[in-house]
Amino acid sequence: MTTLLIADDHPLFREALRGVALRLLPEADIREADNAAALYALVEAEPDADLLLLDLNMPGVHGFSALVHLRATHPQLPVAIVSAREEPEVMRRALDHGAMGFIPKSSDAATLATALRQVLDGERWIPPAALAAKPMAEEERAIAARIRELTPQQFRVLQMLGSGLLNKQIGYELGVSEATIKAHMSAILRKLGATNRTQAILLAGKLLVDPESVVVPDAE
Repeated sequence: MTTLLIADDHPLFREALRGVALRLLPEADIREADNAAALYALVEAEPDADLLLLDLNMPGVHGFSALVHLRATHPQLPVAIVSAREEPEVMRRALDHGAMGFIPKSSDAATLATALRQVLDGERWIPPAALAAKPMAEEERAIAARIRELTPQQFRVLQMLGSGLLNKQIGYELGVSEATIKAHMSAILRKLGATNRTQAILLAGKLLVDPESVVVPDAE
């Protein structure tokens, strides 16, 4: 039985994806997530899933960071991006970060079905426009390599840091002490080659779809 994971915060679009997938694979087991925490829990619960369809814009998912993290922690899980962002350079960056395909949300049902079948067959689905775009910048590639070195807990701390949470708040959300969060922060700074929280946020911001939009929260 094929297991398909769908991570998107729009119920109607999840329903559309589910409908296309079930017409293609009537016996498929389809699981869904609508935010980052649910996504990571789903992937942990379904380590042998055949494909993850991942939206780039979902609560707790910051650009390409979730893709980079999942490719590091679950390299056996094929990931295809399904997004309303259809700029060629965005598609190319997703593919350079390890996505098996990039499926624009504007695709019709027939195109979506073809893309799903091709990716499930182990082949990449690449829109022609993505092939003409420039490869990902070396700076972004280097930062992604550093982020892949983070443990799952360190990665979650970094994501929460970028959302503006303080150490005490992050500890509360994760159910650990503030001292534990400070220890994670030290490891994060070391692995990213950053000297402080602000620099860590700016480095992680390079993986946003729009890096220039990164906002640095007030320091603790």
